[in-house]
Amino acid sequence: MPERYARRIPEPTVIRLPLYQRVLSVLAQDRVATVSSAELAEACGVNAAKVRKDLSHFGTYGTPGTGYDVEYLLGQIKRELGSDRQRPVVICGMGNLGHALAGSPGFRTGGFEVVGLFDVAPRRIGEMVAGCPISHISELAGVCASEQVSIGVVTTPPNVAQDVSDRLVAAGVTGILNFAPAVVSVPFSVQLRQVDFSAELQVLAFYQAHPETAVARRNGERQSSDPGSRHGV
Repeated sequence: MPERYARRIPEPTVIRLPLYQRVLSVLAQDRVATVSSAELAEACGVNAAKVRKDLSHFGTYGTPGTGYDVEYLLGQIKRELGSDRQRPVVICGMGNLGHALAGSPGFRTGGFEVVGLFDVAPRRIGEMVAGCPISHISELAGVCASEQVSIGVVTTPPNVAQDVSDRLVAAGVTGILNFAPAVVSVPFSVQLRQVDFSAELQVLAFYQAHPETAVARRNGERQSSDPGSRHGV
């Protein structure tokens, strides 16, 4: 088994990898050759020790006094995330949010290609969004099979989110990103990520109500007792 699949990278590290990729992509565009863990940590809002530990999970340790090669590190992270190749994605639920996501450049820059848009409203069927037609949900299974889709995005009203998720699972999708404000159940073999805008707003409201907690959290993220950060790695 290849090493990248044999290793278990902790989920907190996986969650931070897209952030590292975003910062490194900007550095690469600006033709910055190297970056230290302290610089990368500052840009990402974490501490340098955490950056070094995250990157060490896939054998990247940097060079003392120099730091990390930006292009090489960016390539490694893209391979780990699977964003070094195009992955087909379908979006189910073409209301305002579905339209916005379908037209988002983040799909293409992140290595994803929207190959199917689905809804049930007759007025939306056939509409072109970002070059892709909206189809009836009954065509979901066929598109997933022909395009080898493994990731589905749910942007439906909450009362139909479970039904749409079940359809995605039945169509062979193994990863679901759910934006619907509803609790969705999927088989153990399917990865489910929940994006809850209201919950995130409530977290922000909490930190505004307790500013001392927010300051302590930010300070804790940025502080590092690891002396390695003083050596430019």
